[in-house]
Amino acid sequence: MLKVGMIGLGHWGPNLFRNFYEHPDVSLEIICDKSPEKQRKLNRYKVPFTTDYTEVVAPDNGLDAVIVATPLGSHYEIALAALKAGKHLFIEKPIAPSAQQVRELMTIADQKGLCFMVGHVFLYNSGIRYVKEQIERGELGKILFIHGQRTNLGPVRNDANALWDLAAHDISIFNYWLSDRPLEATAIGSCLLNSEVEDVVSATFSYKGGVKCNILASWLHPCKVRQITVVGDKKMLVWDDMAPGEPIRIFDKSITRAEYQEQVEGTITEFQFSIQDGQVLIPRIGLSEPLRSECNHFVDCVINKKRPLTDGMNGYEVVAALEAATESLKNNSIAIPVKY
Repeated sequence: MLKVGMIGLGHWGPNLFRNFYEHPDVSLEIICDKSPEKQRKLNRYKVPFTTDYTEVVAPDNGLDAVIVATPLGSHYEIALAALKAGKHLFIEKPIAPSAQQVRELMTIADQKGLCFMVGHVFLYNSGIRYVKEQIERGELGKILFIHGQRTNLGPVRNDANALWDLAAHDISIFNYWLSDRPLEATAIGSCLLNSEVEDVVSATFSYKGGVKCNILASWLHPCKVRQITVVGDKKMLVWDDMAPGEPIRIFDKSITRAEYQEQVEGTITEFQFSIQDGQVLIPRIGLSEPLRSECNHFVDCVINKKRPLTDGMNGYEVVAALEAATESLKNNSIAIPVKY
């Protein structure tokens, strides 16, 4: 049995708790949260509870792994202590507030031979994986651009802005689909509820080949939207996480320049385009629980000494992109190279 401790029972923590508690190869030994009230909700599980995270990361407590689901500002301190104590680590996204801190954590994990995994849960989503297959098979043709929307009315946070809270998911998806990482970033945002925290952000990430990936992240929209549109030169695709029964729609639509013989230089026909408007395909996507797949993957990687799909480097590249977008946000939306 893998002996595991968990730190953080906020918004996402209870979901992680449920999955690791129910895993047949995991023994959840201790839970930590600053709020003693959380203990009452977990009394029926008979898992020891503490408000001091150092008990969970102590070198001699017998734990094999630590799960971290605390606010972003505490990630680095807790992760550093866990890795130095020789614990395998699963940490929610983003790993840390800076890419340099992530690098430090990666170095320690590699030196000690520890599994270091970040919670980019959408990479374990069957719909997201289906889209990657379509892109790699060339079904959409050359990818021209990708646009994402991740909006809702709240929850409003003080420890991170909408970019760091929401767009981290989409950057991880863009990188996964394109098998690449962004070269530069631009961003614009507004601080409408808190003068120091952007609650609405639009960011664009530039990849090799001129591919642009844009994301609108907002806590100030009336509807919850989790949608990404992929535009290729052959077909277009929409992934909608709010439509679990039909998350993917593939549109046989494209626009190409008119045949050369139809164009006359210097006249309006020089700019004629041919529009293809075909059928819409709704593929059958198998239902699954991405979080359960993610948690199972972590346990498998620890037990069988495998490198996770969402390893430290995966998380590092996302944080580096977020840093560049943040610098653009603070400097009148100028393009900022992503530093790796």
